[in-house]
Amino acid sequence: MPWEEKTVEKTRTEFVAEVLAKENSKSHLCLKYGITRRTGDKWLERARNGESMSDRSHCANRHPNQTSPEIETMILNERIEHPAWGARKLKRHLEDKGYKDLPAQSTICEILKRNSMIEPEESVTHIAYKRFEKEHPNEMWQMDFKGEFGLLNEQLCYPLTALDDCSRFSLCLEAKENQKGVGVFETFRKMLYTYGLPNSILCDNGPPWGDSSSGAITQFDVWMMQLGILPIHGRPKHPQTQGKEERFHRTLKEEVLKREVFADMASIQRRFDTWRYEYNYERPHSAIDLDTPSKRYRASKKTMPQRINEPEYDMGKNLRKVDCKGYIHIQSHRYYLTEALIGKMLELKTLTDKEIGLYYGAFRVAKINLEERWFTSKKIYLATEN
Repeated sequence: MPWEEKTVEKTRTEFVAEVLAKENSKSHLCLKYGITRRTGDKWLERARNGESMSDRSHCANRHPNQTSPEIETMILNERIEHPAWGARKLKRHLEDKGYKDLPAQSTICEILKRNSMIEPEESVTHIAYKRFEKEHPNEMWQMDFKGEFGLLNEQLCYPLTALDDCSRFSLCLEAKENQKGVGVFETFRKMLYTYGLPNSILCDNGPPWGDSSSGAITQFDVWMMQLGILPIHGRPKHPQTQGKEERFHRTLKEEVLKREVFADMASIQRRFDTWRYEYNYERPHSAIDLDTPSKRYRASKKTMPQRINEPEYDMGKNLRKVDCKGYIHIQSHRYYLTEALIGKMLELKTLTDKEIGLYYGAFRVAKINLEERWFTSKKIYLATEN
């Protein structure tokens, strides 16, 4: 009689019972149950030893490639210390610390899943994709405020952040009480003295960097041009322009802000300082092949000048001065430019038979159609980009 999988234990037990009853020979019973004498002897032996009648696993008791308990414990401890890091980052971080013969990334992922350290919903949200990036450090910095959040003392905190576009190096992470220009300029000046001057700085259109209402040139723009830095503003209501800053903010939220609460500005700044060091020097970054940002960042060779001077123009240039209300006079017509350039000298350059460009030093700040008497552009460009 063939054995059905669902009654296998019961059938084996019945076979042993009939053999022990000695009413029929063992050969007859093996034929009745459709098994060989060797199989029948195996079940008799297990019954005498008090062993289970269930099938035994054919897997080896030990696997030569099985992760040791020590390594598994180390991986779990790292995950506890860095709960937002996945298998890929954990493996690279341990390698950077000098550990060798670590299990594969997929094995580390299974270890985390087996120990309930990865939620299925979390895995779905972590989909890597390639972003555009600058080729060298300090070609572009990105700067922005992360959304405010409350502290236990009922004060609001506005984190001010800045990143190097190429290396993802965090240039600043400061807890601010507001988003006013005084505090931003103070922090930015400190960054320039510490890391040197970038070629360009990407900010949004809101205060204190831009004027989202009119798109006019701001005091921040003028300051940047005086330092030889190209100010770039993202498109209004288009946060993807500063995608790396947005991603940095999400990482900050995942690894710090949604896991802890803070009493006051001093306590959150201490945590910011600790986490920023970890982010720059310890945390592998997926977008740069799991390097840490510090491995790819180098300070700029262009240092912050001790004194900021106005642009100098060669003799004989066609110059105009922005009046006390922000207007510039060209061919008996007044054009409103910006109050940020009041008292500044601009150079006029002919672009076409109908159009002229207005230049503040090395930067073109506007284009005017003289025939229609209106601005065709108020966007800032380097003169070499015209």
